[in-house]
Amino acid sequence: MMKKIVFSFLFFITLSVFSQQKSINDYKYVIVPEKFDFLKTSDQYQTSSLTKFLLEKKGFTVFLSNDTSLPKEVLQNRCMALTAIVVDASSLFSVKNKIELKDCFDEVIYSSKEGRSKEKDYKKSYHQAIRNAFDSMSDLKYSYKPKNKVVNSEEIVPEIISPLKKVIFTKNTPILKKVAEKSTHSSSETIKSVETLYAQAKKNGFQIVNTTPTFIFQVLKTNVKDVFIIKSKNGILYKNKNIWIAEYYENNKLVVAKYNIKF
Repeated sequence: MMKKIVFSFLFFITLSVFSQQKSINDYKYVIVPEKFDFLKTSDQYQTSSLTKFLLEKKGFTVFLSNDTSLPKEVLQNRCMALTAIVVDASSLFSVKNKIELKDCFDEVIYSSKEGRSKEKDYKKSYHQAIRNAFDSMSDLKYSYKPKNKVVNSEEIVPEIISPLKKVIFTKNTPILKKVAEKSTHSSSETIKSVETLYAQAKKNGFQIVNTTPTFIFQVLKTNVKDVFIIKSKNGILYKNKNIWIAEYYENNKLVVAKYNIKF
């Protein structure tokens, strides 16, 4: 089961990485965090509930992050959903909020203008600021338009897509062995030798540097242990035994780089 989860996840990462254009209309769902970073408790002042309600008025299908009825396709592919964040820039005398829509790589796809309020009551002030931010989103016209044909996950688990080839692993394929061995015997691959790197913690992941230190790339966390998204490249970073393997494309060639990364 774990093998299926890991490589289904890799399929959806790869599918999203090679998308060339990002549009609001590409996303079927929006997830609103149950608690925003600037607040202390879940849905404090009903800020998450209000944000969900307002985005639904735009036509989005919206869920709170703690919703137990999240669609199966979102659980399998987090990149089908945007995350709606309320950003707080409040000062001593006024509340200032704006609404940002981010993709699964933590990139901002859309941002509202800043909404403000000078109400003394916190709940009224946050509600007014968020509503004012939402009112500035009049330019946002949403209509979901799926880019890819939906694949029945019962028939294909998983499907990995790249600009050069399409490989399908069925239920009977020894998936883990395939991926462990896929970095060998390929004329289109460039194999890099093992190098020692260091991971520096950042929001949602790590910055990978060498001993100089020189920046190598940034990785983003996933829900799968020892699997990361390489933010600036078309690829992933995963652990095989004691070695970290980065796979990404450069000039239409698959590069497989092996590292000893100190976290």
